[in-house]
Amino acid sequence: MIHSEGIILLVLAIIGLIVAITLVIYAYLNMNYDKKPLKQTYRAGYIEKQVTLDDGTILNYAEGPDHGPALLLIHGQSMQWEDYARVLPELAQYYHVYAVDCHGHGESSHDASKYTAVAMGKDFVWFIDNVIGEPAVVSGHSSGGILAAWIAANAPEVVQGIVLEDPPFFSVEPHEMQKTFVWLDSFELIHNFKNQTIEDDYVVYYMENSYLWGKFGDLRKLTARSTRGYRIAHPGEPLRLWYVPYKWIHGTLYLDQFDLDFAETFYTGDWFKGFNQEETLSKINAPSVYIKAATQFGEDGVLYAANRDEDAEKVHSLLKGNEMITIKSGHDIHFEKPDEFIRIMVDFLKKIKKHGYNESRYPG
Repeated sequence: MIHSEGIILLVLAIIGLIVAITLVIYAYLNMNYDKKPLKQTYRAGYIEKQVTLDDGTILNYAEGPDHGPALLLIHGQSMQWEDYARVLPELAQYYHVYAVDCHGHGESSHDASKYTAVAMGKDFVWFIDNVIGEPAVVSGHSSGGILAAWIAANAPEVVQGIVLEDPPFFSVEPHEMQKTFVWLDSFELIHNFKNQTIEDDYVVYYMENSYLWGKFGDLRKLTARSTRGYRIAHPGEPLRLWYVPYKWIHGTLYLDQFDLDFAETFYTGDWFKGFNQEETLSKINAPSVYIKAATQFGEDGVLYAANRDEDAEKVHSLLKGNEMITIKSGHDIHFEKPDEFIRIMVDFLKKIKKHGYNESRYPG
């Protein structure tokens, strides 16, 4: 007969074991969250490739199998093509996907002379003409959405339709974003980093000085100390902290392959040379979907979203026949809400069919 004390000890041991197992699983997920989706992407038939433009610019990209109309995916700032890994395998069942590294990101050329929307837009038009070889659906996230809009406005012949994933229209030039999260936690921070000489690792500098981590009080001291230790022990490797939810530091994943001079062009406004936001949107005639992450403000009045509701309504009104979808999500919608993003992209096929894409190749 087991005494009550023994039963209590047994229960406590079981609870302790469950807690330990839970912590191990939690830590494993935080340290490896990006690996399984990327393996599934390659298993789905994606191949990483590079192409060189006439001026020597290299564009790195991943191409999926040919299962439908062409789809060009343009990631947001400080990301790279792998950020789409959670949606790439399923999208390949409906599209012939090309996911590109933007200039200054990943394995594409890091050439500051190309860090403007107009220069990048022209290179992506070249990419559609010379690599894809047929008009494409263009989906861009954040600044990639601004590029998608530029392409549709200035080279309509290469675009079947556009999906704008939370682009920061009317809240992205320097005079528009002094009170936004992206200014405080990225552009201003990077500018300050580039103008100091004490710290040479931006990932460490970010964790020690960011607006976001400043909200966590003393926890920032722990995460900053852990970050410095991890980066010393794992030079050149993405930051992974077992006890921090991976979504909180996902923005640091590709920073070692990101040219900080690219962000500086947003701080100065140079990225927008020759680019008029309202004029660009009003010129677009292609079918369009605008995905908006729900607007949020901090207690200090800082805009946490890509833009305000009134800015979003302006985007929607300027795009002819546009569909606007608001989703309760953080900014990186395809990463945080992959199933919803995939559904939107699949539904968009019905919209472009009405505009007469080559259905003889893709009868489905």
